[in-house]
Amino acid sequence: MAALWSRKRAAAADEALVRTLYEEHGRALLAYATRLTGDRAAAEDVVQETLVRAWRHPEALVNGKGSVRGWLLTVARNIVTDRVRARASRPREVAENPATPPVERDHADSVVDSVVVLEALDRLSPDHRDVLVEIYFRGRSVTEAAAALGVPPGTVKSRSHYALRALRDTFTGGQVALKGVSG
Repeated sequence: MAALWSRKRAAAADEALVRTLYEEHGRALLAYATRLTGDRAAAEDVVQETLVRAWRHPEALVNGKGSVRGWLLTVARNIVTDRVRARASRPREVAENPATPPVERDHADSVVDSVVVLEALDRLSPDHRDVLVEIYFRGRSVTEAAAALGVPPGTVKSRSHYALRALRDTFTGGQVALKGVSG
């Protein structure tokens, strides 16, 4: 029973210590931590951690080496410094953004595909290649491609048909040469 009574008295004394420290030094501690962090919420966390450390080490408050407020302010500064160092040692977190897809681990397949398509386009006649470039790479409609190339829309449709057929044959193995074929 005496041990229980002793623990209750110790807990009451600890609570009184933290309450007294906060009442006497809380405002100054919060102002100092806010200046150091630039963030009120972070400063409140620093004050709370400072008071927890004071509760864990009450002997430091009465050791006769300087003032209690000086000790508390030093502890707060050290906590802020530790947090800054901890953030600096970790890589910066980047929030996911739907507009920026995650980086692919191995993009070799897409590079090979691009090379194969470019080689296949080189095998086409310049007229057929120009039509595909206008329609598929520049995103133009048949009418816009016809205006850009200076040919009738029907010619753009015909050339795109034969150019795509030649590309399909190239990729499936039946190489159809369109050099010299006009459409």
